[in-house]
Amino acid sequence: MRLLLAEDERSLSRAIVKILEKNHYAAEAVYNGEDALACLETGQYDAAILDIMMPKMDGITVLRKLREQGNQVPVLMLTAKSEIDDKVLGLDSGANDYVTKPFDTRELLARIRVITRSRNEADSCMTFGNISLNRATFELSSQANSFRLTNKEFQMMEVLMANPGRIVSAERLMEKVWGYDSDAEINVVWAYISYLRKKLTALQADIQIRVVRNAGYCLEEKK
Repeated sequence: MRLLLAEDERSLSRAIVKILEKNHYAAEAVYNGEDALACLETGQYDAAILDIMMPKMDGITVLRKLREQGNQVPVLMLTAKSEIDDKVLGLDSGANDYVTKPFDTRELLARIRVITRSRNEADSCMTFGNISLNRATFELSSQANSFRLTNKEFQMMEVLMANPGRIVSAERLMEKVWGYDSDAEINVVWAYISYLRKKLTALQADIQIRVVRNAGYCLEEKK
């Protein structure tokens, strides 16, 4: 699951990103409202965390512009403001929820889970062939066995299972899992594909990750 964090206090931003990544989210950070709006207009995110007091454009303005464009990405407002009027303004502007600084890590994660909760509980479990991926427990399983995936493994498998039978490029996986501004080399994608292929073998999977030369990777049923 890919999140955008817009928080201008960089030390806090780094801390939140670490919390999110530890809990199996892919987090991309920006530090002003203009960059946040540009990312949300052009990228695909499962949710956004917006600070209200940001340079260039405040979080409320970013939120209002998104909603005016018809963009319904779930938004959690993160701010030091605690007055009721400020909370009401954020919610009335289209926010899905509100967290006041300082916050407890457990509360932040719980509120993210709430705003990203699937419309249908069945959506929390993705299935292809005899393999299931549980988005709540991060487990990849079959009747033979199960594995709790690491953060990056989970995010990569989630992308592949959301696109069964389709070629997913290494560049897209890099963007979805590591983010636009990652320093990671492209060959890290192959390393994680290798880890996932070994787990599928151990699970006696009837699906496989096929390498499509010069194109990417395809999750497909074994022939």
